[in-house]
Amino acid sequence: MTTMRLTFLGATGTVTGSKYRLEHAGGNILVDCGLFQGFKQLRLRNWSPLPIPAASFAAVVLTHAHLDHSGYLPLLVKQGFRGRVHCTEATYELCRILLPDSGHLQEEEADYANRAGYSKHRPALPLYDEADAIAALRCFSPIGFDKSVDVLPGVAARFFPSGHILGAAFAELNDGTTTVVFSGDVGRPHDGIMRAPVPIERADYLVVESTYGDRRHDPADPRLKFGEIVRRTAARGGVVVMPAFAVGRAQALLYHLMMLRREGAIPSALPVFLNSPMAADVTELYLRFRNQHRLSSDDCAAMCGGATIVNTADDSRRLNTKQWPMVIIAASGMATGGRVLHHLKAFAPDARNTILFSGYQSGGTRGAKLLQGDSAIRIHGEMVPVRAEVLALDNLSAHADYAEIIAWLAQSGASPRRTFITHGEPAAADAMRSHIADSLGWECTVPDYLETVDLP
Repeated sequence: MTTMRLTFLGATGTVTGSKYRLEHAGGNILVDCGLFQGFKQLRLRNWSPLPIPAASFAAVVLTHAHLDHSGYLPLLVKQGFRGRVHCTEATYELCRILLPDSGHLQEEEADYANRAGYSKHRPALPLYDEADAIAALRCFSPIGFDKSVDVLPGVAARFFPSGHILGAAFAELNDGTTTVVFSGDVGRPHDGIMRAPVPIERADYLVVESTYGDRRHDPADPRLKFGEIVRRTAARGGVVVMPAFAVGRAQALLYHLMMLRREGAIPSALPVFLNSPMAADVTELYLRFRNQHRLSSDDCAAMCGGATIVNTADDSRRLNTKQWPMVIIAASGMATGGRVLHHLKAFAPDARNTILFSGYQSGGTRGAKLLQGDSAIRIHGEMVPVRAEVLALDNLSAHADYAEIIAWLAQSGASPRRTFITHGEPAAADAMRSHIADSLGWECTVPDYLETVDLP
């Protein structure tokens, strides 16, 4: 009997860099292909070749499109990968937007670093460029949910809705005798936009995320707090700057701002700017994939039309000169790059303003440093004083908390032989291990980076 073997190439001890090698009968599959973010020692891994040669992988299976799960694909292809990338249809459409934009932003940031002279490297180079990303997109083979595709001889993959973002899926790999399920990111059962994650039918082995493995989300309505923050900031003449992932988070924020306007909870004339043409493109996909979320067509149209789209870099810079109340939503969600950095440089020093986060902030990112109360942050080689109010809307997260994950797992058809806890900071992963073991009685392990285990 052939034994599958699993190696953890990322998302161990951190919430980023999701990558798992699954071996079967001499063939290799890579499940997820994400970038590391946060602490420098993690980010440096992005610049090193994978421990396993890229050309040795016959296929990649993607759970969803966020860059910490898909953003290494251009490098994988650059290093020699020539297989197929299997994912859902919506994940492919999102990657068509995300990956070229990621390459373009890296080119822009390298160019800015060279012109401004703040990089230690001469010259500063992008991790990959837009052309590399476009080359990676040629490898994609999207399929529908609950459809089976052979990814290796004798190994089939299927995708089931995880409710995290459009296209997000649990990936099931089956060799005819053993089933391995990768959760990717687990959505929430009562999310205002996305539908609830479906139960797992069967898993002999399970790899599950633990982003919020050590905490519960605030049960209060997040829109009440959101509205109060916007009103308070506007009343003192300030600007609300919201770092947000262009996929999922930006759309959720636009939806809640639309509802706050409808409810009269914020001024209808308050300007809202979406400083991400990519996020605008993503928003239009909500109309195309209506069956994956809870919004009506009218809600989608109103969400799309509720903000002024900032298209050019010049328009983005002009926003920084405006001196009246407004809301700016701009990528990236952890303030690791993109146009939001220029807004932080402009608005963080003014106490009238608010910097408002709405998603998880990985250790070592600017977002985490701001939330821990740093009085200054480094942006483009200079220290920027932080006098603005810094707040978080944790209960807008698209990740299930530990209790929601336990409730989802309890619906599973059978107990896995072994469950691997990944995609969490060390304390969160260990807490998730304890919660699953105590509540469900399952055997759980928190794997180490590059650890390999047999799946008999």
